[in-house]
Amino acid sequence: MTDTPLPPPRNEDSLAGFGFALGAYLLWGFLPLYMKALAHIPPVEIIAHRALWSLPVAGVVLIVSRRTADLKRALQTPRMIGMAAVTAALISVNWGIYIWAIVNDHALDAALGYYINPLFSILLGAVLLGERPSGLQKAAIALAALAVVVLTVQLGKLPVVAIALMLTWGAYAYLKKQLPIGPNQGFFLEVLMLTPPALIWLGWLAYSGQGHFLVGTPLDTGLLLGCGLVTAVPLILYANGAKRLRLSTIGIMQYIAPTMIFLTAVFVFGEPFGLAQATGFAMIWGALVLYSVSMFKRRAG
Repeated sequence: MTDTPLPPPRNEDSLAGFGFALGAYLLWGFLPLYMKALAHIPPVEIIAHRALWSLPVAGVVLIVSRRTADLKRALQTPRMIGMAAVTAALISVNWGIYIWAIVNDHALDAALGYYINPLFSILLGAVLLGERPSGLQKAAIALAALAVVVLTVQLGKLPVVAIALMLTWGAYAYLKKQLPIGPNQGFFLEVLMLTPPALIWLGWLAYSGQGHFLVGTPLDTGLLLGCGLVTAVPLILYANGAKRLRLSTIGIMQYIAPTMIFLTAVFVFGEPFGLAQATGFAMIWGALVLYSVSMFKRRAG
């Protein structure tokens, strides 16, 4: 079987896209438990292992699906390489912020960031893709923005982690949808670009005696190896879903992951959840309800 050129991504929903995205968000919801087990390892080292061990997983997917010729064409296209470099940079920064938040007891901030992101996706869809938000959707965006202001005032500081996660993931989602290559090939290209710096960093850690792979406990080594699967599988599922769903639909489905992260942060990790957090999260949940109602009304019509 030979590769055939992929048609431009269509801005519409499909059942397959829903299934792919649902699988991704469920896996991401459990990810804090995995990252917490690696809390004693520096985030940069974890990021390097995530990139390195994702490469063979993504490669196997390409070989099995017989899409390697598309990758060859992408490697010969400077524009494609440039766009993939940007998405690779965005996802690596997002990984770093997320890991730091989990291991430093800021999982609630991570949940907040991913709660806000669906509404940020609406804004990006309206501004960049011509999607027209309804009145309820505009109200949801305004309420989410107000929630950030309330949290900033009550806590005395801007929720930087949440905003950084929102911006990096929102930009990644938008660019991933526009990347003119199949989702699996795009992910392989991203981790391929991240592999050289990952190898250099891990080599330095091994040389200086600071690394944990094959040096720490067997559990550490196993968990670092597993970073490839827990990273690549949901991202590949997400990439396939993003190609088959509207950006706004991807946004509303993202409720799943932050809800699981929120519950884990409060009931498993025991992070403090006071009046300020309760007020801010209540406003965010209210914004998400408004958006959900607007989605149901649009589809019913």
